[in-house]
Amino acid sequence: MVRLSRATLSRVAPAARPLAEPRLTGVVHLGIGAFHRAHQAVYTERAMAATGDDRWGICGASQRSTDVADRLRPQDCLYGVRAGDEIRVVGSVREVLAPGGDLAARLAAPQTAVVTLTITEKAYRRDLPPGGPPTAIGRLVAGLRARAAADAGPLTVVSCDNLPDNGATLAGLVAELCEPPLLQWVEENVRFPATMVDRIVPAITQADLDDMAARLGVTDLGAVVTEPFTQWVIEDSFAGDRPAWDKAGALLVGDVRPYERMKLRLLNGSHSAIAYLSGAALVSEAVGDPAFAGFLRRLMDDDLSPTLDGLDGFDLAGYKESLLARFANPGLRHRVAQIAVDGSQKLPQRLLDPARDLLAGGHEPRWIALAVAGWMRHVTTARELDDPLADRLRGDGTASAAATVNRLLSLEEIFGADLQENEVFRDLVTDCLARINADGVPATLRALDAGSP
Repeated sequence: MVRLSRATLSRVAPAARPLAEPRLTGVVHLGIGAFHRAHQAVYTERAMAATGDDRWGICGASQRSTDVADRLRPQDCLYGVRAGDEIRVVGSVREVLAPGGDLAARLAAPQTAVVTLTITEKAYRRDLPPGGPPTAIGRLVAGLRARAAADAGPLTVVSCDNLPDNGATLAGLVAELCEPPLLQWVEENVRFPATMVDRIVPAITQADLDDMAARLGVTDLGAVVTEPFTQWVIEDSFAGDRPAWDKAGALLVGDVRPYERMKLRLLNGSHSAIAYLSGAALVSEAVGDPAFAGFLRRLMDDDLSPTLDGLDGFDLAGYKESLLARFANPGLRHRVAQIAVDGSQKLPQRLLDPARDLLAGGHEPRWIALAVAGWMRHVTTARELDDPLADRLRGDGTASAAATVNRLLSLEEIFGADLQENEVFRDLVTDCLARINADGVPATLRALDAGSP
């Protein structure tokens, strides 16, 4: 079967061909993985189709691997997106830079008006010492330096990663790496709006690629599979021109934080609980267990929802029901192992911050404590642990629950000094971990549920 490309696009059914063909590149994206291709790139193409403004082609840049470039370049950067039963080839990506590509030149180009990022939580860190490979933030700052030198005009930098106040967080890291003249230019010319992104995008499998080839009529090695649901909330704070993302379904608001907390805590927090407690291979299998689905409801209702505010008029109950339905979708085949990676970077915003909120109000985060205990069990017993702090997290699984909790709570970069010293939190997690070690997760769920109000 022939490979997808512009030369073979005529083999694809007209209804599945791209909605727009960009004439220029106006967006540079750092971290062009599956999520970006199923989310922001789709919104950008729809925005061009809705307005006829074809200046918003995307240059994607990979940070560590040539894999995406190797998949997309032979296809003229075309790729298919399957969302439920709908399949469409997306044409908004015009170029993919492999690691070492001249990202600074793209950021300095006058027609570039927006930079977006999906670089994962662990990439939001300071640059490495001289001689080490540059981080994504370091490459971004180098590009801003080149843009300032070229006097190429204002720029909007949009973080699309699951971090609280992701725009302000990114702006702070950029500022730390800027020399005074560059920092002044950034403050005058660059904006860092906050965003909330939501779409479940599992890792692609060979079965998915085979299915896409059968449906499209061409081989597509860049394909992604996702769910029909998609959401993008963006702070309306731009330095200059932008794609008409609002015409493509994005919501532009004055304050993203209520939506951000809702998604981080309800969706991502529940995902982490599934990853460390369910024992299932797929998210849909975990939620298919009525007892485990009941636990997720209690986690969301009792521990996470009370920490949310600023959502007046929003159907929070309906949102939670939609989450459970999305989790239960067997067509996604979302692997639990994919969610479990980098837990040390994810727990603080997903589960530990809401635990702090509950404790400050005099309430016990009992279901959050159970999920945290599951994570502790995971990091001390997993055969393979994919986490930047793996060497400090690992154990042999033989230590007592109290010893394990004491050791891991001492990691202030995860738990801070406050949770380490909070006796209520420590006792809850220790009790949950002792129960899991002795009786397993199902029995622990039953016992805790029997004791719930």
